[in-house]
Amino acid sequence: MTNLIRIFWAMLITWIGFIASSQTNALTEKSVLNTVRSVSCQWRNVRIVTGGFVDGIIFHPRVKDVIYLRTDMGGAYRWSQKQKEWIPITDGVSQTDWNMHGIESLALDPQNANRVYLAAGTYTQEWASNGAILRSKDQGKSWQRTDMPFKMGGNEDGRSAGERLSVDPNQGNILYLGTRHDGLWRSVNYGETWNRITSFPVPPQSNGIGIVWIVFDPSSSIDGKPSSIIYAGVQQIIGPGIYISIDGGSSWAVVPGQPLGLLPHQAQISSEGELYATYADSAGPNGMTTGAVWKYSPKTNSWKDISPLPPKSGGFAGLSIDRAHPGTIVVSTMDRWGPGDDIFLSTNGGGSWVGLKDSALLDAALAPFLKWGAEKPKFGWWIGSVALDPFRSEHLLFGTGATIWETSDLKSVVYGKPTHWVVGGSGVEQTAVIDFISPPKGAHLISALGDITGFRHDDLEVSPIAGQAGTPITGTMTSLDFAEQKPNIVVRSGSGKPGIHGVISKNGGSTWKAFESEPPGIQYGGNIAISSDGSSIVWAAQGSATSYSRDGGITWKPCLGLPKVSRPISDRVDGRVFYALDGENGSFLVSEDGGAHFNTRATGLPHLSFNTQLHAVFGHRGDIWFTGQSKLYHSVDGGRIFTHIPTTDRAEYVGFGKAAPGRSYPAVYLIGAVAGVEGIFRSDDIAADWVRINDSKHQFGPIGPIIGDPRIYGRVYLGSNGRGILYADPVSRSW
Repeated sequence: MTNLIRIFWAMLITWIGFIASSQTNALTEKSVLNTVRSVSCQWRNVRIVTGGFVDGIIFHPRVKDVIYLRTDMGGAYRWSQKQKEWIPITDGVSQTDWNMHGIESLALDPQNANRVYLAAGTYTQEWASNGAILRSKDQGKSWQRTDMPFKMGGNEDGRSAGERLSVDPNQGNILYLGTRHDGLWRSVNYGETWNRITSFPVPPQSNGIGIVWIVFDPSSSIDGKPSSIIYAGVQQIIGPGIYISIDGGSSWAVVPGQPLGLLPHQAQISSEGELYATYADSAGPNGMTTGAVWKYSPKTNSWKDISPLPPKSGGFAGLSIDRAHPGTIVVSTMDRWGPGDDIFLSTNGGGSWVGLKDSALLDAALAPFLKWGAEKPKFGWWIGSVALDPFRSEHLLFGTGATIWETSDLKSVVYGKPTHWVVGGSGVEQTAVIDFISPPKGAHLISALGDITGFRHDDLEVSPIAGQAGTPITGTMTSLDFAEQKPNIVVRSGSGKPGIHGVISKNGGSTWKAFESEPPGIQYGGNIAISSDGSSIVWAAQGSATSYSRDGGITWKPCLGLPKVSRPISDRVDGRVFYALDGENGSFLVSEDGGAHFNTRATGLPHLSFNTQLHAVFGHRGDIWFTGQSKLYHSVDGGRIFTHIPTTDRAEYVGFGKAAPGRSYPAVYLIGAVAGVEGIFRSDDIAADWVRINDSKHQFGPIGPIIGDPRIYGRVYLGSNGRGILYADPVSRSW
C-alpha cells in the first residue's frame, strides 16, 4: 500500500471511538434507542483477487497442504484444500481494534499442525496501540490473545523480512520474537506469557526495523528438548547482522566472518545444516539498490557469496529451500525496477542459477487486472515471499505487491522449458476501499480503490475481465459519483498518472475518458460530485480552488463562496442543487445554480474530520445525512436544520439502499455502535430502530465506507482498509 493511502487511513481511524460532547445551534434531538437486535447475513467478498502485498507464505513442514499467508494490512489466511482457496482467519478483529489487522509475523508449530501464531500490529507510531500475540490451537478458527508491552509494524518498512516470530521445532512450547524497537523476547508456554532476553547484545535500533528473523538449527537437539543452536538476523545501522546462540538462547555472539555492509532479510537452514541468507541495502519493500545471497557452512565456519546477480542489480528478499532435495533453493529480487523483479532457482546450493521470469507463461484469468492495461501480465514486483512446497518440489508460490503466483512445473526451467503460472490468490482480498457507488441501472457496483484505481462489477463473484477502470488507469482513485437521473454518466477523481486527476464515463463505467482540462494547480484527486441530471460537475481537488464545469470537464470555473476545505455532494433529485461542508468553520453551504455560487445555510456544525461523511438520499429532495465527530445527523429541509440521531452511540459511516417491503424511505446502513454494541447496522424506519447485520466473527478490522444496493433490499456493500470490498445479503434470501 502506498505511503499516502497508509497515512490517510491511519489518520482517519484515530477518530474512531471519539464522541463529541457539544451541541450546536443548528441541531435538534430525537429519542434514544436502548436495545438492538441482530439478524443473520451471509458475508462474502466482491471478487478482485488479492490486490495487495502478500509478504509471507509458510508451508507446514510435516503436514501436506497446511499453508498460511500473512499480509501487511489485511490480516492472515489459511489455505483450504477442500475449497481450493484461501480462508481469512482474522476477520474477528473489530474496528476499534483495527491495529491488529496488520500481521508483523506468522509462525507454525512444526510438531503440531493445529497450532498457529500471529504477531499482530500494523503501526508503531504514537497513535497506534501496542501489538499482540494471537494464539490458535485449531488452525485459526479461534484465537487467544496476549497483549505485548510494545508496538509492531506489519505495514511498515521491512515487513517482508522474517520471520520474526518462530517456534522451536524440537519443543513447541518455546517461541522467540524479534521486535523493531524492544529487543528479543521468548515464551516457554506456547506464547501465553513473554520475557525479554536481556543477554541479546544488540540495543534497540533507531531505524525501526530491529530483529527481523529467528532460525533454529533442528539438528542441534531432539524432539522434546529445546534446540541449542539459534540464529538471529538484525537490521542494524552499523555492525554485523547475524548472531548465534549455542546454549538455547542464554547467550549470544556474532557469527564470525559474516559479510558486512548489507542488511539480512530472510534466512533458512538446509537439511545439510547450511545457513542461507538474502541481503539488501534497505529494509524494503522500497529503496533496495543492491544486495546479495550468502551461504554459511558451520562445519568449516566459512561464508560464500552465491548471488545470482552482480551488485547494484537490486536487493534480494524472498528465500525458500527444498529440504527433500539438498542444494535446491529459490531466491527473489526486490526493487529491480529496470528489467523487473525475478526469481532464481539453483539445484546445486547456489553454484549456478536460472531465472524464471523471462520464460514464464502467466495466466491471469482469475485476476485480469494484473495485465495493467497491457496484453500480458507482469511477473511481479515487491517479491518478498517465495515458498517451496515440502511435499511437491515442483510446486512454488510467491507473493508480490499485487497478487500470488503459483506454478506446478518449477523445475522445467532447468531443462530449458517455460514454467506455467496461474494466479494463486483465490480467496485473498486485500484492497483498500476509498469510495464506491451502486447505481440504479447498469453495474451493481463501481469502486474507487487505493493503488489499483477501481472496478466496474457486473458480477460480484468474478474479477472483472476488463480489469481496472481505465483508460487511463490513475493509480489511486479518491472519489466517485454518478448522475442519479442519468446513471450512465459517472465521474471519478484520483492520482497516480501525471496530469490526469479527473475522468468521466458516459456508459456506466465501461469505458472512461480524461477530462479535456482540469482546474489549475491540482496536486491530488480530492472529492468530485455530479448533479442528478448530469449537467454540472463540482470538483474539490487538493491544491486547486473548488471548481465547477457545465460541459463535462471541457472548461472549469471557480465556485464562488466555497472554501478549499470542503466536500461537495449533489442533491439526488434536484439537478441544480449541490451541498458542501466548510470543514474549518463548521458551516453547511448550498448552491442552487449548479455549483456556480454557494451560500451558508447552517452554522455551528461539527468541524470536518477524517471520518466525516456527507450524503444526500436518492428519491428525496433536500434529504441529507452526515457523520461528524462520531455522531449521526439528518436534515429533511436541505440543511437548514440538522437533527442529531442519538439512537447511535457512535457513527462512522452511513449509506442507503433499497427500502424494506412496504416502506418508502430507503434502508439506512451504519458503521458504528448502537446500544453499547459495536458493529454494522441497518434501519428500516429512518434510524428509529436498528438491527445488527454482522457478528463477532465478521468484523473485518478497519472498515468503511458503506452503501446499500438500490435494487436489492438488504444487500449492503462494505469497504475496508485491507480486506477488499465485502457484501452481505440476509440469509433468508433464495439463491
